[in-house]
Amino acid sequence: MSIPSVVSAGASRARPDAVRVAAPWRLGTIMAAPHRLGFLAAALVMSASAIWWCVELILRQLGAGSLAVAVPASFVHAVLMTYGFMPLFFSGFLFTAGPRWLQMPEGEANTIRPGVMALLMGWCAWLIGARWHAGVAALGAVLAAIGWGWLAVHFSRLVRQSPARDKVHGTVVMVASWVGVAGLLLTAAGVALGRFDCLRWATWLGLWWFVVPVYVAVAHRMIPFFTAAVVPALDAWRPNWLLWSMLAAAGLQGLWFVLDAVGLDGTGWSVVRAFSSIVIGALLLALAVRWGLVQSLSVRLLAMLHIGFMWLGITFLLDGANAIQQVMGLTTASHLAALHALTMGFLGSVLIAMATRVSCGHGGRTLAADNIAWSLFWLVQLAVVLRVASAWWGAHAGVGLLAASGVWTTAVVGWSVRYGRWFGRPRLDGRPG
Repeated sequence: MSIPSVVSAGASRARPDAVRVAAPWRLGTIMAAPHRLGFLAAALVMSASAIWWCVELILRQLGAGSLAVAVPASFVHAVLMTYGFMPLFFSGFLFTAGPRWLQMPEGEANTIRPGVMALLMGWCAWLIGARWHAGVAALGAVLAAIGWGWLAVHFSRLVRQSPARDKVHGTVVMVASWVGVAGLLLTAAGVALGRFDCLRWATWLGLWWFVVPVYVAVAHRMIPFFTAAVVPALDAWRPNWLLWSMLAAAGLQGLWFVLDAVGLDGTGWSVVRAFSSIVIGALLLALAVRWGLVQSLSVRLLAMLHIGFMWLGITFLLDGANAIQQVMGLTTASHLAALHALTMGFLGSVLIAMATRVSCGHGGRTLAADNIAWSLFWLVQLAVVLRVASAWWGAHAGVGLLAASGVWTTAVVGWSVRYGRWFGRPRLDGRPG
């Protein structure tokens, strides 16, 4: 199967990657563009968190204790998957694509460096503190809140100063970003006070009211645009009411958690949740088809985006199935299936697809998913399937969870090594950035 060599509208045609030999990797080159610094830092945190969780699961299987003593390991993992590497990837993308959305001057890596450094130090302290002292972990969460707050301030300034007539997507991201700051502060407070139930609030609401809204805004703006640029038979259909509908669906999921946490999760609410989640899931899968899921499958880089988006619809369907089980009085771990279809399936797949696209396009390389990128993406899909399936495996769930973690770790570490090598080298086409 040949590798597509599609270049989206407006992008320059880079010389074939094999024509020029890459320059040596240099630390200073990371500061040539925001995506280099943000993505490299994100790759480090993503790889470290994946390895940490994989080792933790191995220790559990062996009955050899835990890496986390001061903070429960499951909360350490949940916070990292929500707030650890996602905001760092956001920083690289938003200060690269965001200025174009808002008709502002191109972003500079120096703008985001203090925020990125604070996030990196914060997550290092988080892992160290989880092992030795909860106070250190709380300090790490505070540093992460400061770092993301720095980035939120600068992105908010971009939105406010923008002369663009359409600032809807930027505004959504701006508001969601401040929810993320609040979530990190709640995380710090919960750890400092020993109230680990606060971490459930912070991670669940952080997912549905911070991370997912950012993803939805980016998907609504970029997926139809990218697809229409490559498949002329399709239009870039993305009315604003569609964006508000998807944001409302995300907000509703956060609301279900609130109702559950305050004890208003009776049978009646479960019936409503089952119905709404199944309807929303079906509509999202229909939207994936409307946006060109079938037509995109022949173009790997597009297929990665569309398949990743499809997981959002599957998430809602699984959530509806879990609500039905609650109505029937069945006790299962199927809620974890929906959670990981969201985090690993939707968020993880779209992250790999979008970060790969940006890394290629802004690295002066052919805008396509080669065999390595394609293989890493399908490793992610395998990890998602294994994790979702393990929620129903009962006595064998631990084995399935460990297998899923191992495949996920292989995929994200592989991506980080492959593309991390690019971030310290200049563009292959000789252009700045």
